[in-house]
Amino acid sequence: MRIALSAGPVVPLLSAVVLVVVVAVAWLTAGRLRSAQRRAAAETERARRRAEEQSARMRAELDRREERLTEELRRLRAREGELDDRSTALARSRVEVDELVRRRAAELERAAGLSASEARAQLVREAEAEARRESAVVVREIERAAKEEGEQRAREIVAGAIQRLASEQTAETAVSVFRLPNEEMKGRIIGREGRNIRTFEAVTGVNLIIDDTPASVQLSCFDPVRRETARLTLEHLVEDGRIHPVRIEDVHERSRAEVERRCVRAGEDALLSARVGGMHPELVRTLGTLRYRASYGQNVLGHLVESAHLAGMMAAELGVDPEPVRRSALLHDIGKAMTHEVEGSHAAIGADFARRHGESAEVVHAIAAHHGEVEPRTVEAVLTQAADACSGGRPGARKESLEVYVRRLERLEEIARAHDGVAKVYAMQAGREVRVMVRPEVVDDLGAQVIAREVAKQVAEELTYPGQIRVTVVRESRVTEVAR
Repeated sequence: MRIALSAGPVVPLLSAVVLVVVVAVAWLTAGRLRSAQRRAAAETERARRRAEEQSARMRAELDRREERLTEELRRLRAREGELDDRSTALARSRVEVDELVRRRAAELERAAGLSASEARAQLVREAEAEARRESAVVVREIERAAKEEGEQRAREIVAGAIQRLASEQTAETAVSVFRLPNEEMKGRIIGREGRNIRTFEAVTGVNLIIDDTPASVQLSCFDPVRRETARLTLEHLVEDGRIHPVRIEDVHERSRAEVERRCVRAGEDALLSARVGGMHPELVRTLGTLRYRASYGQNVLGHLVESAHLAGMMAAELGVDPEPVRRSALLHDIGKAMTHEVEGSHAAIGADFARRHGESAEVVHAIAAHHGEVEPRTVEAVLTQAADACSGGRPGARKESLEVYVRRLERLEEIARAHDGVAKVYAMQAGREVRVMVRPEVVDDLGAQVIAREVAKQVAEELTYPGQIRVTVVRESRVTEVAR
């Protein structure tokens, strides 16, 4: 059976239900709010109580700290009072001590006869003098050790360089002997009424000596290049057989050109042997002409090449660039090729010649200073000087008989020993230095200078020697005291 409900009574019912629900929800919400408010009020009360308790605790702690600080301040004030009392007592004591020190110093000054400033100055002077003595001893010891080490090292370098090198020797002479194929050739050389020999001497500038020596003639000239040109001219004339004035002039021109080529070739060979390059052609040619010149039996060009090798080896041992040193040593005697043409020492002539042909200032200075005429200021100059001395002074380098050498050394010592006040005389460095020891009680400093000058003058007047001889006069003063 169906129940039919009309729409009329349903709507008011639903509205009532909704109203009831809304009221219920509102009542529940209000209850929750009241509960939340009560909880919040309780929490706030609890927080307030905790804050009050914490504040009470903090006030109690602050009160305790204030009491402690007050007590500490009281103790500090008491300590400050004690310190003030001690400071006052110390000030009084300091015044008393200063007064005692002043009195003691016054007593000491009266007893010693010196003021405090004078005593202090004397102590400073004594300390300074003692320090100077000690430093002088130390400096002298250092200098002695450095000198010994330096001399030992120098001897090792020089000896090593000399032992690694040796060169051939030549005989120095102003005359060349030319061998003829037969005795009849002398007449052809002389020519009709002597015209050939006159033309030969006029063209070559060389004296042709024809004497009784069988199958030979002599060519005499101070210029070795000119003498070699004349010898070569005579050699070509004898080989050809045609000897007359026109032929002599023609052959001489060709011989001079040939000698010129030989000189250039000798100079180039010397550069190659000494490992030196980049030199002006005129320097090379002039250097080559020294192959025909000798000094005390030592060929000058060979001496230059040998000096270049020695200087290069010593420079390498010392850690110095060897190229400019070899160059300086190779050119140091180039002035000897022009000494008969230009006035002056060969060192000055060679230095000027090298300067005019583009050599560096170091090389020019080394050439000028190699005989001590100019004070050596560079390493190149010192090594060039040393290499020249080694090459010319080593045993066997220059042919001088032992008897002549010994006589010259004995005469050197006799000249120096003849002066008053001389105690000992030593000829050193192969006769290149004379060391004279004089008695200080007899010869003063001025007298030592006079002896050195007189000995040098007498040696220069009486003896013949290569290079220079240094005269060194030593006057040594000694003071001896005995400690008792």
